[in-house]
Amino acid sequence: MTTRHIIYIPGKNPKPQAPQHRELLWRTLVERVRRADSVTADALRACYSRFHLISWNYLYYHQYKDITMDIPWIDALINKHGPTEQDIQDANSWNIWLERLMLTLGDHLPFLIRLLPEEVRSTANEINRYFDNTDQVASRIRRLLARTLRPMLEKQEGVLLIGHSLGSVIAYDTLWELSRQEGVEGKVDFLTLGSPLGLHYVQRRLLGMNNQGKKSYPDRIRRWINLSAEGDVTALNCIFNESFHTMLEQGLVESIEDHSHGIYNFFRSNEGLNCHRSYGYLVNPAVGSIIADWWKHR
Repeated sequence: MTTRHIIYIPGKNPKPQAPQHRELLWRTLVERVRRADSVTADALRACYSRFHLISWNYLYYHQYKDITMDIPWIDALINKHGPTEQDIQDANSWNIWLERLMLTLGDHLPFLIRLLPEEVRSTANEINRYFDNTDQVASRIRRLLARTLRPMLEKQEGVLLIGHSLGSVIAYDTLWELSRQEGVEGKVDFLTLGSPLGLHYVQRRLLGMNNQGKKSYPDRIRRWINLSAEGDVTALNCIFNESFHTMLEQGLVESIEDHSHGIYNFFRSNEGLNCHRSYGYLVNPAVGSIIADWWKHR
């Protein structure tokens, strides 16, 4: 049986120190797989050493997050089996609708981004900082991922590459470098969660987009599955089957699947519902089923 690995690339903002962060992510992921398929969860639980966290955030922010205040909310999340009526109402509220409208305008007219709500502006600013590659920080972050991923590809091992938020952009660019600059062989299965890769101002700055034809895109992806939660403003333009249709037409990827309608991220804290948090994505039933199916059949 092919050796299988799961690599997780987190999104923006400071994170806890790597061992603690990895443990919390793994706990959330395995619990959701258990609800989808308990036998597969038992097999997965025994393979903690093959769960790899690309802990890039300290390199970017020079600080760690104290996770203490989040742990009760993560515990509560794990014990929830789905969104409440209040979660659904909040994810579809008028202010979420207004933020999406404003971000849509900002995506086409970038000078409007400065007028957007603080959280949306923060995401845009972090994305710009990554693409500006100040002090080569983005290049160094991609090297962290490549160092873990490259030997797995060379050995033709099974890899599920999970990118949350800005982590999905880092993963995409790293795959382009490995395939177009290094010529590394092998394929990964790519799972993107709450990804901004559908935004036009992101797509225009991805590595390879100034090239022609197939060289514009990575060719190390076997299957691409994209999930976006209702109310997650970061995941605007979430139909990747359309945004990256050229990859399908040119045979660079076998399939691109989008799951967005009826997907809820029900992470809630004292600050209210957060439709974008990584733990909320990992505990989603659709994610659990996808990971369980991949682990069984890859």
